[in-house]
Amino acid sequence: MPTYDYKCLSCEHHFEVFQSMTAELVSNCPKCNGKVKRLIGTGAGPIFKGSGFYQTDYKNSSTGTPNNNRNKTKETKEVKDSSKKSEDKTKKPSK
Repeated sequence: MPTYDYKCLSCEHHFEVFQSMTAELVSNCPKCNGKVKRLIGTGAGPIFKGSGFYQTDYKNSSTGTPNNNRNKTKETKEVKDSSKKSEDKTKKPSK
């Protein structure tokens, strides 16, 4: 359920109401019982939960250490390089 911001037209009191989208609009100020106007909000920012997002999987942490995915990539590359070198040693030189 969203939180709506309201402003009283009489006393200019700002307040928030946590209500469903289908609920009736608030019409009176809780302070002075004057008329209120619902303000337009900016909405919420994106929330990154789970895997598959840049924020959670690929971005370096604030500590400066790379995350696990980069370490895995480096290890895989080292294994491929070492196996390639061993293949080169087993090949006989051509004349």
